[in-house]
Amino acid sequence: MACSAAEPRLRFSGMWSVTRSSLRAWFCRGLILMLLGLPLLTNPYVQFVINSMLIYTVATLGFNIVIGNLGQLAFANIAFFGIGAYASAILAQTFGVPWLFTVPLAAILGAAAGFLASAVALRGIRLYYLAIITLAFGEFMRWLYLHLPDVTGGANGMPMPRETVFGLQLALDDVKFYFFLAITIALIKLTINLMQSRIGRAIAAVRENEIVTASLGIPAARIIVLSFMWSGLLTGSAGAMFAQHTGHVFPEAFGMHQLIIGFAMVLVGGLGSIIGSALGAITLTALPEYLRAFPGMEELFFGLAVVVVLLLLPGGLASLLRRLSPLFIERHHREWG
Repeated sequence: MACSAAEPRLRFSGMWSVTRSSLRAWFCRGLILMLLGLPLLTNPYVQFVINSMLIYTVATLGFNIVIGNLGQLAFANIAFFGIGAYASAILAQTFGVPWLFTVPLAAILGAAAGFLASAVALRGIRLYYLAIITLAFGEFMRWLYLHLPDVTGGANGMPMPRETVFGLQLALDDVKFYFFLAITIALIKLTINLMQSRIGRAIAAVRENEIVTASLGIPAARIIVLSFMWSGLLTGSAGAMFAQHTGHVFPEAFGMHQLIIGFAMVLVGGLGSIIGSALGAITLTALPEYLRAFPGMEELFFGLAVVVVLLLLPGGLASLLRRLSPLFIERHHREWG
């Protein structure tokens, strides 16, 4: 990651100093090395949960691009998620396309759905109106999954075929982990590069004041379209991972419950934060597993945990990390007032 000349340097004992970006890069490399050995230390159940965390990290990141970075109250991401999952399942089951090749195709279809969703925002529809319309888009897609049985399998859904990739059985969770990890790292890196570029700064400017941004010659309409498309690309990719992860896609997986969980992950992790997207996804994926020890009380404890985090940390878990260390400060991030 390139560092600007003006980037502050962190000094240690007055003897040597490093830029924050280089220190962060070494931290990320160390974290990746630790993750590579993770399947050796886990059982199948824990590995399944970890794989879920990777999927929801990408899905939450896609949701956060529109909600947090662009500042638009849009709920189309549940539609992008379902489109990616069904596209992967249909391509694999009906046309025999290997799963790895369905991931970029699902991403493209998710981006195309993002383009369609952005058309609503371009008409000047904002806030709750935009939320309702994009929510209706997701419900319409779920209706299609149910009422096109010849294509989607209807209420019974579609199974994912068992595959072997490079001689490895993709049905095994530890094998899936390495593919999911590679996809997650690549998409996070691409998103970081996007948000630190001129486009990312333009996205932040549109969020702060769309009218002023347009008056400065920045094509606000194009930025909105690009944000929705990138959100759809990320979430569509997560949908393809979800299809392989569960081995079966069905309409109920892409309803209101999935939307509420995704929105909670964005808020708990931190609006407009890439680190927060990962933290929210990891926390709210792991929390229900711990709460299974309290049968009948899971929903209550889950809701209380979310409320407590939002009351004590309005900026999400990412704000706590930023207080603990400058290492976790994101240059593209803008605090919500």
